[in-house]
Amino acid sequence: MADVSAPTLILFIASLVIAAGVSGVLINTVTDISSALDDRGADVSKNIRTDMEVISDSESAVYNSTSGNLTLYVKNTGTRSIPATGQSFDVIVDAQYQTDVTVTVVDGETGWQPHGVVKVVVSGLSLDSGDHRAKLIVDGDEEIFQFRT
Repeated sequence: MADVSAPTLILFIASLVIAAGVSGVLINTVTDISSALDDRGADVSKNIRTDMEVISDSESAVYNSTSGNLTLYVKNTGTRSIPATGQSFDVIVDAQYQTDVTVTVVDGETGWQPHGVVKVVVSGLSLDSGDHRAKLIVDGDEEIFQFRT
């Protein structure tokens, strides 16, 4: 009887040690996954609350060939305020990234509040006659505006 219980006791203790090691690894892995999901959830929440619409009329003269300026009016249709600066916007016109971007709040507010409108002026353009595309990106939200010169 003593011969059977000693090996059984050793196997039981070994299985407890292995189970403790595995559970430690699993707890660490689950904690890492939970932390990553929390971070990703915050990013997704920010993207969901960020939305904009270009409200300029594509049939109007949004491009001034004399000054080389493209002027677009953009409405904040999201639920959060966004800084109204040229650094907040990524603007791509006809597959060319634009760096000379000026943003001004139209309704006199200090920032770009929900339901507010900003005027985005892209300077230094030289567009030929024809169809063109402007892509605006703010915090992951993308809008494409097609116009003709």
